[in-house]
Amino acid sequence: MSKQVRSLIDKLDRDKTLSKAEWVTVFDNWDEDDRAYAAGLAREISQSVFGNKIYIRGIVEFSNVCKNDCLYCGIRRSNTNAQRYRLTDEEILHCCDEGYEYGFRTFVLQSGEDYAVYTPERMAGIVRSIKAAHPDCAVTLSLGELERDALALLREAGADRYLLRHETADKEHYQKLHPAGMSFEHRMNCLHDLKDLGYQTGAGIMVGSPYQTGECLAEDMLFFAEFRPEMIGIGPFLPHKDTPFRDMPKGSCELTLLLLSLCRIMLPDLLLPATTALGTIRPDGREQGVLHGANVIMPNLSPSAVRKKYLLYDNKICTEDSTGECRFCLQNRMKSIGYEIEITRGDHR
Repeated sequence: MSKQVRSLIDKLDRDKTLSKAEWVTVFDNWDEDDRAYAAGLAREISQSVFGNKIYIRGIVEFSNVCKNDCLYCGIRRSNTNAQRYRLTDEEILHCCDEGYEYGFRTFVLQSGEDYAVYTPERMAGIVRSIKAAHPDCAVTLSLGELERDALALLREAGADRYLLRHETADKEHYQKLHPAGMSFEHRMNCLHDLKDLGYQTGAGIMVGSPYQTGECLAEDMLFFAEFRPEMIGIGPFLPHKDTPFRDMPKGSCELTLLLLSLCRIMLPDLLLPATTALGTIRPDGREQGVLHGANVIMPNLSPSAVRKKYLLYDNKICTEDSTGECRFCLQNRMKSIGYEIEITRGDHR
């Protein structure tokens, strides 16, 4: 264990912040003992705030059509091999109804940026329908970069939370991951609009994305500390065979776990998922995520017929399981490490 890194982890625990230079020192010098030490602190903090309870959110991936062409994403516009689909409003609502019967009290509606068909007005109607059918549930949206007036409309319709991974807080790095038509400033402005409008707001990164450095990660941690999102989604970069990054190496599972712990130490009341990507890169990845401070798991409620079509990366897990199978598999997995699923909306505290 590096005495310097352990000292900085202790400082983060005490002060809830580090300087950029200190963050770079952590990312350039950590070892497995440091990761284990951070995990112990993070697990203790998570249990002090949330006990041994794990919140579940049911994801409905309702469209894999996207106007964007992000270099890392399997549903990018230029991927002509993708089998495109769109769910009807009724199919989306049916997924939520089925999820409710299995104990889900948060529904995450996720799609590519498919605004020509799923207009803000249409999405507002879907949100209202879910809220009318299940008034005790939260609705989370993950629709990409909408303009402020559209976000306001959806908030007024009853949307509670919004997930928008910023992917990187380093502008130069952002430009290496996205086509010229996409704007780092617009992504960040959208996140600030979400906060202003009263959403519980989620940001996040891909760990080990192409061209990422310790300095990039330091900028991400500084952004999290300043922006203070209610949720942070962190998963390893996993390549997709039909993207320009097909031959890039996978992100590190171990570094992903370290980052989960550091985020928990820095923001104790954070909603922190153990992501599907983490479960894809390692069979017990989601369990390890929880043991490193995560307190949210997000299984899939989408119809089985379309799950294999929403592939942001290769070899995604749980594309063939039914909603019930996913639900009870996760319950047993959490029980095996001493945690239990709580039937609640699981709001930020």
